Amino acid sequence: MTASIVGWAHTPFGKFDTETVESLVTRVANEAMADAGISAGDVDEIVLGHFNAGFSAQDFTASLVLQADPKLRFKPATRVENACATGSAAVHQGLRAIAAGAAKIVLVVGVEQMTRTPGAEIGKNLLKASYLPEDGDTVGGFAGVFGKIASSYFQKYGDQSDALALIAAKNHKNGVANPFAQMRKDFGFDFCRAESEKNPYVAGPLKRTDCSLVSDGAAALVLADAETAKGMTKSIGFRATAHAQDFLPMSKRDILQFEGCTVAWQRALEKAGVTLSDLSFVETHDCFTVAELIEYEAMGLTPRGQGARAIKEGWTLKDGKLPVNPSGGLKAKGHPIGATGVSMHVMTAMQLAGQAPEGMQLKNAKLGGIFNMGGAAVANYVSVLEPLK
Repeated sequence: MTASIVGWAHTPFGKFDTETVESLVTRVANEAMADAGISAGDVDEIVLGHFNAGFSAQDFTASLVLQADPKLRFKPATRVENACATGSAAVHQGLRAIAAGAAKIVLVVGVEQMTRTPGAEIGKNLLKASYLPEDGDTVGGFAGVFGKIASSYFQKYGDQSDALALIAAKNHKNGVANPFAQMRKDFGFDFCRAESEKNPYVAGPLKRTDCSLVSDGAAALVLADAETAKGMTKSIGFRATAHAQDFLPMSKRDILQFEGCTVAWQRALEKAGVTLSDLSFVETHDCFTVAELIEYEAMGLTPRGQGARAIKEGWTLKDGKLPVNPSGGLKAKGHPIGATGVSMHVMTAMQLAGQAPEGMQLKNAKLGGIFNMGGAAVANYVSVLEPLK
C-alpha cells in the first residue's frame, strides 16, 4: 500500500444557479485541505477530474484549483478525463504520482456543472461518451444507449422490470439519509415499478426512476504517502486499485457481459488478497438501474443472467450480505460526471472512518469496494479501501 486518503470534502449535489465550476472547485479544495489538517503549501501535486464535453464554457480548468489558495501557485496541476469515470481517473492519477515518488501529498478534485445546459444539449454531451459512428443517432441520447442494453438483457433473460424497480427503490431509500444527495425521497417499489405521468418511459424499458440525475457538484480528497499518513488524524488506505479499459464500440464486445468490469474487479480483489464476500459494502456505478443489475453479475455476486436474485433476495440492501450503494448511489445522490468517482471514494472513506451521516453509517464497515464506470463499461475502475486509523 503506497497511499491513503487523509482528508475529504463534498458539496451537496443538485441544481445550483449561484455556483460556478470555479466556486465549486475552490470550495471543496479548501475544505479537503482543512479536513486533512494541511496547508496549501504542503500540497505537492494537484489533479482535477472534469468531464465538460460542452457543459462548461471554460474548458481549461486545471488551474482553477489554484484559485483556492495563493500557495497553490506553481504546483503541478493536471486535468484528467475518462468519461463518467473521470473522478476515479483523477484519484488513480494522484496515486500514481505518490507511487512514483513524485509527490507525498496530492490534492484530487472532481467537479461538474451540468444543469445550466439546455436539456437537448445535455443528451448530446453525454452521448459523446459512446462510439458516435455507431451510437451517434441513438434516440434518447446516452439513456437510449442503455435503453438498448436493457432491451437486449430483457430479450435474453426475461423481463427484469421488477428487479430494476427494486434497485431504484433501494437506492432512493438509502439516499434519504445522505445529506449530500440530490434527491432525498423514498419513492417505494410501487412508484418505481409503474409507468405514470411522473415516471414515464425514457428509453426502451427504462423509466425516469431508472435513470441517474443531471447534477452540479464537486468532491475532493487529500492523498498522502504511507509515511506522511502516519502523522495524520485519519487514514483510509488503498488496499488495491485496478483499471481495465475496453473497446469503445459495443459491436466489438458482448455488452451484456460488462467484461471490463469483471476484469477490474478480479484484478483488484487479487491484489488485495480478498474475495468479494470479504467486502463490507460496495459503492457501484448505477448511472442506470440496468447497469447496477449487470454489475452484480460482472463483480461475481451472481452468475450471468441472475443479477435479479441479489436484489430480490435482499443481498444488496443496507442490512444485506453485501450492501450496495448505501449512499443512494448515482440514482439518488446525483451524477455530476467529473465529480462522481471522487464522490464515491469520499462516501466509502466516510463509512470506513465511522464518519458517515447518521442513518447512512453501516455497522463495523472494515473493507469497502468502489466501481466507477466510464461509457457503457468502457473505462472500468475499482478501488478497495480499508481504515488504517
